[in-house]
Amino acid sequence: MLNPLDGASTSIGTAAPRRYTTKQMGDACEMIVAAELTLAGIPALKVPDNWPGYDVIAQPFDRPAQRVSVKSRTFKRGAGAYVGYNDYDQFDWLAIVLLPAEQVTTRAIYLIPRPIAEGLARRDKATSKTAAERYFRVDQVPELFSEWKANFELATTVRKDCSPASLLEVGGFE
Repeated sequence: MLNPLDGASTSIGTAAPRRYTTKQMGDACEMIVAAELTLAGIPALKVPDNWPGYDVIAQPFDRPAQRVSVKSRTFKRGAGAYVGYNDYDQFDWLAIVLLPAEQVTTRAIYLIPRPIAEGLARRDKATSKTAAERYFRVDQVPELFSEWKANFELATTVRKDCSPASLLEVGGFE
C-alpha cells in the first residue's frame, strides 16, 4: 500500500499516482466545483451525501439558487468511458470534472446548463430499460462543451472567449 504522505510533490492539476477511492474522488470534485464557484463570486457549498438530484448548491446574486450535479471521471480515450445522469435527476447545471490521465496533464471543469446538456446527450431507445440515462463519451466532452469550460460565473449563453483554439492556448484539452 502506498503512503499518501511520502513527500512526493505534484503540481496542482497534474496526474499523480491514484491514492484515493472513487468516493473520495467524487467528494473532492464536488468540493472543487463549490470552491471555484465561490471564488468566482457565486457562494456555493456541497450538499450532504446522497442528496437527491444534485451535489452543490450555488447562490448567484441575480437569480434563485442553482442546483449543480457534479460528475467526475479520469480522462480516457475511446468507447467504454462515459459520464452521465438520469433524465429524472433534478438539477440546473451539469458539472463535469475530467481528471488527468494518459497524455492529458491538467484537470478540466465544465459547467453546462441543463438544457444544453440535454440537447447534446446520447440516449437509448425509449423502450429500453436504460431509456432514462443521458450520457457522453469522456473523450468527447472537451469538444462538445468547449464553450462551457471553467464557466464558474454560470453564464447561460456561449461565452465569446471560449473558442477551442483559445482553450488550447491556456492548457486545455487537445
